[in-house]
Amino acid sequence: MDNWDEVRTAYQVARMGTVSGAAEVLGVHHATVIRHIDAIEARLGVKLFQRHARGYTSTEAGEDLLRVAQATEDQFNQLVGRMKGRGDDVSGELVVTSLASLAPLVVPVLSEFQRLHPGLIVRYLTGDRLFRLEYGEAHVAIRAGSAPDQPDNVVQPFITQEVGLFASASYIERHGKPSGVADFGNHFFVSTDDENSRAPFSRWLRATVPAENITFRCTNNFCIREAVSSGAGIGFMARWEAARDPNLVEVIDPMAEWFGNLWLVTHVDLHRTTKVQSFLSYLKDQSKGWLA
Repeated sequence: MDNWDEVRTAYQVARMGTVSGAAEVLGVHHATVIRHIDAIEARLGVKLFQRHARGYTSTEAGEDLLRVAQATEDQFNQLVGRMKGRGDDVSGELVVTSLASLAPLVVPVLSEFQRLHPGLIVRYLTGDRLFRLEYGEAHVAIRAGSAPDQPDNVVQPFITQEVGLFASASYIERHGKPSGVADFGNHFFVSTDDENSRAPFSRWLRATVPAENITFRCTNNFCIREAVSSGAGIGFMARWEAARDPNLVEVIDPMAEWFGNLWLVTHVDLHRTTKVQSFLSYLKDQSKGWLA
């Protein structure tokens, strides 16, 4: 690519979603933005944006450009910061991803971190799919399960998430509290609808509880929590989450084999940037109170 101004312009249009927004960020006339977009699309032979009345929406090619340009800008800003001796600058976008079930823990941390760094724009992405750090889809990923092994990623142990079996007070009033695992055949359970779930507690439940006793099945942890809270049955929940609801009762002592590990994952190219290191340090410090 021999015209980086065009790439930079396309990147800002993808971020802002409008020509006027990109023009304001870049400090140029909106006609310049349109000219750059037309030129880069002609040069590449692909459409980067779908035009509509409210602005510009990135095509798949445009999303690819956005991810690569974001990573490039982060690295360039870090280089400039080192050259100017600004080692404590935390600004621009910070993109963090995790399972949606961790939002009650992660969102307050992100909110406070942003308050400490007013020049920061936070994007918190949740979902079951793995966002690809090598394409700049996120700066920091909090992942569950076995240690991620994608090449070029820096993986750090984070915390162990303790889970337990809980029932609502209304369920116990109707059905009683299990006397132990041997009594599970006399009770009803809530679980994931994914028979292939690799979560340690899901595998344990499938192996321990008769299938006909798992009478309420859900697609995600949020629904499981709501089903348990409403009295549909006994189900697994993170212990930190259950502790927030005085209506829930832990029916048996937790087993270590149910617990799962969380990992902090960053891409090697961005791991040492001031922004990422500052957030990682802050997140680790704040997480010390999560399991208390």
